[in-house]
Amino acid sequence: MITRFDPEQIKIYDKNRLNVLCDELRQTIYETVMKCGGHLASNLGAVESTVALFYTFNFPEDKIVFDVGHQCYAYKILSGRAEKFDTLRQKDGISGFPKRAESEYDSYDTGHAGTSVAAALGLAKARDLTGQNHAVIAYIGDGSFNNGLVYEALTSLKILKTKILIILNDNGMSISPTVGGMHDILSSIQENAYGDNVRLLQQFGLKYIGVKNGNDLDDMLESMATAKEALQENSVLLHIVTRKGKGYEFSEEHPVGMHGVAPVGSPQDTEYSHILGKTLCEMAAKDKRITVVSAAMKESLGLEPFFNDYPDRAFDVGICEENAAVLCASMAAGGLKPYYAIYSTFLQRAFDEIIHDVCAMNLPVTFCIDRAGISGADGETHQGVFDLSYLSLIPNLTIAVPKDTDEYRQMLQFSAIYNAPMAIRYPRAGKVLFDKTDEPIVVGKWEYMHKCESQVTVLAAGERCLTVVMKIFQGLEAEGKAFNVVNARFVKPLDEDLLNSLKGTVVTVEDNVEIGGFGSLVTGYLTKKQSDCKIKTFAYEDKFIPQGGIAQLQREYGVDCEKIKAFIVDNL
Repeated sequence: MITRFDPEQIKIYDKNRLNVLCDELRQTIYETVMKCGGHLASNLGAVESTVALFYTFNFPEDKIVFDVGHQCYAYKILSGRAEKFDTLRQKDGISGFPKRAESEYDSYDTGHAGTSVAAALGLAKARDLTGQNHAVIAYIGDGSFNNGLVYEALTSLKILKTKILIILNDNGMSISPTVGGMHDILSSIQENAYGDNVRLLQQFGLKYIGVKNGNDLDDMLESMATAKEALQENSVLLHIVTRKGKGYEFSEEHPVGMHGVAPVGSPQDTEYSHILGKTLCEMAAKDKRITVVSAAMKESLGLEPFFNDYPDRAFDVGICEENAAVLCASMAAGGLKPYYAIYSTFLQRAFDEIIHDVCAMNLPVTFCIDRAGISGADGETHQGVFDLSYLSLIPNLTIAVPKDTDEYRQMLQFSAIYNAPMAIRYPRAGKVLFDKTDEPIVVGKWEYMHKCESQVTVLAAGERCLTVVMKIFQGLEAEGKAFNVVNARFVKPLDEDLLNSLKGTVVTVEDNVEIGGFGSLVTGYLTKKQSDCKIKTFAYEDKFIPQGGIAQLQREYGVDCEKIKAFIVDNL
């Protein structure tokens, strides 16, 4: 284990000591991820290239942008953060992604794919215009290299008249195995490093160096030195091939399962994902219109059974979220019934396409939005706390938030006959928590979980919030106190009939930011109706929420069980 490291030390190491350092980095990364969770396989594969980068370049004077950030752990350890690396992804600890606020060695925050080349160009142009002379490097995986933003940036390379080094770490994987035309091009380059596909890359103004063994330290040291020298005259693309999970046999053999790893002993409840895959397969057996689209995440979203059973109706387009949305829209325009499964944080990237391609044409696309709400240890870039806000402003879009996995199944089944855009959002973990009702799913109709003569009514949106509210209710009921509890299973449209019937105090609880969220919609509706109701919203503050435990972050940022309880008691 590496517990202390001076970044200047590496410059005086001989090759034997550098190889030992690689082994020590792997051990440190493996043991830390097993304790704290994190991205394991991708970081294990990037060790030799990172050591060679540190040996060859002069960080932090030279700048590096890690695309997504799934390959930055060795860099963090080598850049003076070894002593705190055991706090990885913990509250107030080391982030699992590059963070400018964390270290001068991190020149640009990342967390979503495809941004590194554009960011490197901007940093390089800032260098040029301020009269500096350092190197700027984009470190990007082949999965991210599918993303359209990369090619938007490459088309600007000649226009901007600057120089950057792009290190393309080709391991054949994103989260899932890499797919698509660019993957085929990279595969052909590996077979013939001087063919037409290399000339294609050179048309962007890049000097191509490759294909190099990214897990051979000697090869990496030599290649980095060559790239650094070539960078004086041209922008350079250094193409390296690595093995995801390198150094740990199980990780090498199971790179998908070992991409994102939970701490040892922690629950790994992904029941919503399981329900999605199972239910879509059942629905597809009866309805040949049903198709499924994923943006490089079919395993983690529970879609593997559908891809296995219905390969002609299952499409993984790689890390191309906008493309996936337009594909769904056009398939729906052609008479199909597409389901787009995606994490909440990544759906943000397709915002324009949701508006113009899906909802403006009122097409029957269903968005299955996983990891909604606070996601925890991945921090600011992965908290799914904005979707209710950015989706609720779009006309024609229905937004559903199931109370548990059983209601989620009902909503999926209902969506098959719903001929308009629909979004169903849910957290990662889930269970069957509440009694099943015989009432059918009706758009815009809520459900009383408890109804009484109280002047306090709590409207809870989604499983997490309803669980909190029912816990409060059960505690107060035991004390002889009660209030109305509503499962607000549709955020849009609101249940206007139920809202019109309310008197007294109305409390909303949601797993989303307050601005533009469920509480804002309820407040806006009741205010417009000139209701006499007193309204209180519990949602997240207007801040980016850092890494930490889910319950801990909920309390700290605005959905605090004790504060909700205290407010209810004060108004009973």
